[in-house]
Amino acid sequence: MGGEDDECRETLLKKEYYENCSGCKVEQSKDLQRSLPIRNVVAIYIIVLAGTLPVSSPFPFIYFMIRDFHIANREEDIGYYAGYVGASYMLGRTLTSVAWGMVADAMVANPVIFNTLFGLSVNFWMAISTRFLLGCLNGILGPIKAYTSEVLREEHQAIGMSAPAEKYPNIFTESSIFGRFPYFLPCLCISVFAFGGAISCCWLPETLHKHNGKTKLCDDSFEALETASSGFDANERNQKNEEQIPKESLLKNWPLMSSILVYSVFSLHDMAYTEIFPLWAESPRKLGGLSFSTEDVGEILAISGVGLFVFQMSFYPYVQKLLGSIMIARIGGVLSIPLLSSFPFIAKLSGFILSLMINIASMVKNVLSLAIVTGLFTLQNNAVDQQQRGAANGLAMTAMSLFKAVGPASAGALFSWAEKRQNAVILPGVQVVFFILNAVEAIAVLMTFKPFLTQRL
Repeated sequence: MGGEDDECRETLLKKEYYENCSGCKVEQSKDLQRSLPIRNVVAIYIIVLAGTLPVSSPFPFIYFMIRDFHIANREEDIGYYAGYVGASYMLGRTLTSVAWGMVADAMVANPVIFNTLFGLSVNFWMAISTRFLLGCLNGILGPIKAYTSEVLREEHQAIGMSAPAEKYPNIFTESSIFGRFPYFLPCLCISVFAFGGAISCCWLPETLHKHNGKTKLCDDSFEALETASSGFDANERNQKNEEQIPKESLLKNWPLMSSILVYSVFSLHDMAYTEIFPLWAESPRKLGGLSFSTEDVGEILAISGVGLFVFQMSFYPYVQKLLGSIMIARIGGVLSIPLLSSFPFIAKLSGFILSLMINIASMVKNVLSLAIVTGLFTLQNNAVDQQQRGAANGLAMTAMSLFKAVGPASAGALFSWAEKRQNAVILPGVQVVFFILNAVEAIAVLMTFKPFLTQRL
């Protein structure tokens, strides 16, 4: 232990820190980390949750929300319209992710408004519009991924990178706002949490280095010694280096671009699955579904969330260290294929066995997805230098959001089409849905091999 402390102190002595630079203070604290910085991790988790909860919050009730809008002519058409509600959010995020990544400013307060308005939607087009605007203004996820890599050491980054009126008529009467707008309460609760996330941003330290009014990275003492022998001081050396070494074009950085493309295809699969799962679970048995309520689906997602948290905090760092980011993506993708193939057969069960099996299957599927995307996040951050991470993550969010916009729209249309072919000879009903999901996952797995996917040396 003493040897590690001596090595840490020696590293600090080799670096030059500026007293009044917030970025240098964060860098020094990062170099001193010998254990997981709980406060930073908790703050990052709160902000990530504030940014991601509005994405997934409609899924438990979107089936019934579309039904209540009376826009679908038949029950089988509900999935078609639900897909466009999911896609509208991702389309909005596609248009603004690069800008948010370049600004790298965690603005969480504005999405609070539009997530609340979504819960007050009185028709299909209001739901589409509010979700689109919510996506446009939700710029937190790209910058927070870059921030995570800057405040946590490499070995800790894996952890840092995840209707009331009907249910409670005595509390929420039909004449109350929660009775007239049955999907308002969950959106309001998430908006309140997101507002808390916006406030927590005030306590996050700045990671950019500003020396004598200029933004730059810390100086390595070996370079400083070399420069000193040439007669330049540290500031002159940094200015000279910045003038001589142009920033690498992100679009020409193949390790970055290949990891983004692989990540995008996996994201297409995950978003399509996320859209399909509640639609399938809440659709009637006669159409191959489970006839679950919003409460049932919410419980499944909550149990899966707890499983994800335990896995990410306890097991994932060791798995990543053992297998590496790319191998995790390959294994996770391969295991997802037989798992998804089992879903139509799970639907034939009933009672406690059905509840047990669908909870296990949902948890395992989400754990595999988490392992895949977290590993690819790490590859993306390692593919660029610190000063480009904000823009790189914005670019990644744009590509991923575009694929995720395609995911819900195509998944909803696919699900509606599948429910109309219950008597087909080949892959009847929802079987064709899970088959196509597996085909997309297989393509993503193949893309993790060389020469397509490469790592930065």
